[in-house]
Amino acid sequence: MGDSNYLPYSDSIEQIQPDEAEITELIVASMGRVNRKIFDKHRHAVRDAHAKSHGILKGELEVYPDLPQHLRQGIFAMPKRYPVIVRLSTAPGDLQSDRIPALYGMAIKVLGVTGNKVLAEDTGHNQDFLLVTYPVMPFGNVASYWAFQQMMEKLAGSPPTGQPAGAEKPSDAANMLPESLRAVAAVPYSHILGETFHSMAALRFGAHVAKLSVAPLSGLVRSLKGAPVPDGDSALRDLVVDFFRNNSAEYELRAQLLTDLQQMPVEDASVLWPENLSPHQPIGKLTFAVQDPYSPGRRVYGDDVLSFNPWHCLEDHRPLGSIMRIRIKAYEMSSRFRHQMNVQPRLEPQDISELPQ
Repeated sequence: MGDSNYLPYSDSIEQIQPDEAEITELIVASMGRVNRKIFDKHRHAVRDAHAKSHGILKGELEVYPDLPQHLRQGIFAMPKRYPVIVRLSTAPGDLQSDRIPALYGMAIKVLGVTGNKVLAEDTGHNQDFLLVTYPVMPFGNVASYWAFQQMMEKLAGSPPTGQPAGAEKPSDAANMLPESLRAVAAVPYSHILGETFHSMAALRFGAHVAKLSVAPLSGLVRSLKGAPVPDGDSALRDLVVDFFRNNSAEYELRAQLLTDLQQMPVEDASVLWPENLSPHQPIGKLTFAVQDPYSPGRRVYGDDVLSFNPWHCLEDHRPLGSIMRIRIKAYEMSSRFRHQMNVQPRLEPQDISELPQ
C-alpha cells in the first residue's frame, strides 16, 4: 500500500458532537460520585477504570529501523530505544476478584520523549499509550458513553456479582447491560500475557491518523494465547509474577493507519477498522527482562503515585474523537481525587531508576 493511500492528519478529522460539552460535564460529575462511593467502600482511592493492577513492568521500547516513511512519525520517526513503565490491569473501576472475567489493560509510559506536548500543564518528557484487550469501544461516542456511565453509577459498589439494585441473580444483572457490553463480557477469560491489546480509539500519528496495538512476539508469550486462568482472587497477578520470575518477554507494537474516513470513523470508536483496508504494521518492540513486577514498592508506585493518561502525549500523538476528548477532564478529576485522598504526590518519572525494584 503506497503512502498516498493514508489520509493526512488535519484538524477537520474531528467533529464536535451535539451537546458534547454539557454531556461531558454530566459524565465527569457522575465519575466523581462513583469515585467517592468506591473510596468509602475501600477507604482508599482507586482509579475510576482499571483500578486493579496485576503487575508494574520495567521495559524498553525499540523503534524499528528502516521503517517506511508513512510509519516514521512522532516518536517513531527515528530508530531509538526508550525506557518504559507498563501497568497491567483489569478494566473495572473497583477491586474485584479475578474470578469475575473482565477486559485487561496495558498502560505504557514511554520515558524521555522530545517534542511539543498537547497540554500546557504537562511539562514532563513522557508519552502515554493506553490499550485494552478489545479492538473497539462498546460506547463509541459521547452520548452512548453517558448512557454507559449512568449504568456504571448504578452498579458502583455492588456485590461481587456486579448486580445492581433490582437484579435478583447475576443473569438478571447481565441482561440489564447494553448488548454491546454483553458482547464485551463474553470475551474469553485467558492468560493476560498472551493477549493482544488495542488503543480502541484513534490518535494522531504524526502526518497521519492511526490506531495502535500490542501483540505477543516472543515464543513463550505467544504460547500463552488462550491459556486458562487458574482459580483465585488474585490469579492474574500470580500468573504475571510467576512468569517474570524466570522469563523475559517481547511484544510488537503496531500501527493501523487511517485510509477511509467513512469506513474507519474517528468520531465513532465502536466501529472496527477493517484490516483489508489497512493492516496493522509493525513499528517497534517492547522487551521486558526477568523482574519482580509486584513488589510492595512497585505496587504502591504504580497504583498510588503514577498516573497514566492518553493526554500525557506529544502533539504528534494527540488522542482523537469525542470519547478521547472526554478523557481530558475525566482523567484529571480522577487522578487529582486519587492522589489527594491517598496523600500521595502526583509525579511524572524523569528516569527509569525512579521505578522501585
